[in-house]
Amino acid sequence: MSTEPRINERIRVPEVRLVGPNGEQVGIVSIHDALKLAQEADLDLVEVAATARPPVCKLMDYGKFKYESAMKAREARKNQAHTIIKEIKLRPKIDPHDYETKKGHVVRFLKAGDKVKVTIMFRGREQSRPELGFRLLQKLAEDVTELGFVESQPKQDGRNMIMVIGPHKKKAEAKAEKAAAKAQRGGEEPSASEEVSAQEA
Repeated sequence: MSTEPRINERIRVPEVRLVGPNGEQVGIVSIHDALKLAQEADLDLVEVAATARPPVCKLMDYGKFKYESAMKAREARKNQAHTIIKEIKLRPKIDPHDYETKKGHVVRFLKAGDKVKVTIMFRGREQSRPELGFRLLQKLAEDVTELGFVESQPKQDGRNMIMVIGPHKKKAEAKAEKAAAKAQRGGEEPSASEEVSAQEA
């Protein structure tokens, strides 16, 4: 079923409530008069509210209207940020250096506005010590509390324990901040030492 509005001769009603090209109310007129006005103004008669009684029609350049609507929809899709779930895998007995590296990844993902799925992988006898994984996940959640919150509490899933951390910042906000920071770096004034060295050269 077509979602496009009916235009010109495809509008099959005896009368319409007419709106002018600048949004002004013309009033209820016969379809014949409305089509005549559209022709004289070199515009299209477009049905904008088919369910109204009588239907509401507007005088407009339909081709231009369609083009602008498509551009707006495209822009909206471009600005729509998709939240991505990143995954980090840890072992229950991770050494401090590896933990800091993995935590750095989590921090980076959260700053970018992405969710992070943290998976603890248990092997062999480690499976009988789920509290080790639970404590590690709690520590990680506390370490990144400024950037994210626990969206899904730690839960056992077979040999793994999984927790999801969501960012406080929305993806779109993170993108905007990154763009602003980049623009600021690009437009920074040279420092005094840079100016001196430039003059000496």
